[in-house]
Amino acid sequence: MNNPSLNDPKDNASKAGTVNVDDGYATLRYERRVPHSLEEVWNAITDPKEVSVWFSVKARIDARPGGSVEYISVPAGKRISGRILVWDPPHVFEHEFHMDPHPQHPDGDAESIVRWELTRDGSDNNSTILTLIHRRLTKDNSLRYGSGWPIYLDRLVAQLGGKRLPDLRKC
Repeated sequence: MNNPSLNDPKDNASKAGTVNVDDGYATLRYERRVPHSLEEVWNAITDPKEVSVWFSVKARIDARPGGSVEYISVPAGKRISGRILVWDPPHVFEHEFHMDPHPQHPDGDAESIVRWELTRDGSDNNSTILTLIHRRLTKDNSLRYGSGWPIYLDRLVAQLGGKRLPDLRKC
């Protein structure tokens, strides 16, 4: 099942992203035009202090190919961990996204992968196209993450702009 693109990165009016299902796994894809430099956006997705705020986690990132990530959500205590598969500053950050079983996710999530891609928005050095791809998701987990990623991306953009972060209870 393929859903048409719902999100033009040049116009953030639609933030729903796309869902593709192939061989029983779902892939979520979101694109956002972020009015900040590539380096600022890279820092926001890779610096544990920055990630801790917009992603509402205690973050640990061993920033190197083969390094690891660990996110412990606040206040639920969900643990997400994985190995860094691609580390190409300031363009690509890809890592495993393994969630331990938790009452809100009883089966956890053992196989998914998150990829962040950053590109300059044309000749404008102060804008970045951010692409988030979350793949190898089960159908149930794609529904959970599909409703959450848009609010986290909104929080990321708000943090970069020094604005109030959207409420997580909306996801």
